[in-house]
Amino acid sequence: MKLKKKAKRLIVALLIIIVILLGILFVSDKIFNKDKAKEVKIVNKIDKYGYNLKDSKTKKYHKLFDELKKILSKKEVDEEEYVKKISEMFIYDFYSLNDKTAKTDIGGVDFVYPGALENFLLKAEDTYYKYVESDIYGNRNQPLPTVKDIEIKNVTQEVFAYGDKTDEKAYIVEASWDYTDEEFSKYQTSAKLVFIHDGDKLSLVELQK
Repeated sequence: MKLKKKAKRLIVALLIIIVILLGILFVSDKIFNKDKAKEVKIVNKIDKYGYNLKDSKTKKYHKLFDELKKILSKKEVDEEEYVKKISEMFIYDFYSLNDKTAKTDIGGVDFVYPGALENFLLKAEDTYYKYVESDIYGNRNQPLPTVKDIEIKNVTQEVFAYGDKTDEKAYIVEASWDYTDEEFSKYQTSAKLVFIHDGDKLSLVELQK
């Protein structure tokens, strides 16, 4: 009887040890994968304007970034061409949700005026990005939109005041777009973007539906 009890205790002890080891391995794997998911590299830059291209961006965004770099590398920058391109890039990056890892992974932030950024992030997280599920481990099954074609419909210049800053020649850009799948046709498909001069840069201060 004693031998049987000892054997049972030994089996129970071994099972407990196995469960503990499996738990440690599971937690370690999650932590490792989480760290790996957070590792993002900068693969291209436009230093003068503070624009960075991350390796996590899509091929289409890489192409748009290259086009922007060509525009800004000219001796005399065509501002209308510049504002059209960053409008296109903002729309593509902000309204495409499928490549975002979580609701806090907000697109288009490179183009937002620093003084408006905090409010922009809070509003985006509480509205358009509110229901984006986490994809840190790459196992999300949630269907999310990707912007397909963008049309810049109109560009005008007006006096625009933001906080204590007034820009006599702020850019107002009207644009529309569609998505790669008709499933997302009910999502927002047009907007008016307001850009002000911020040194050499043009920065987004207002996004209107």
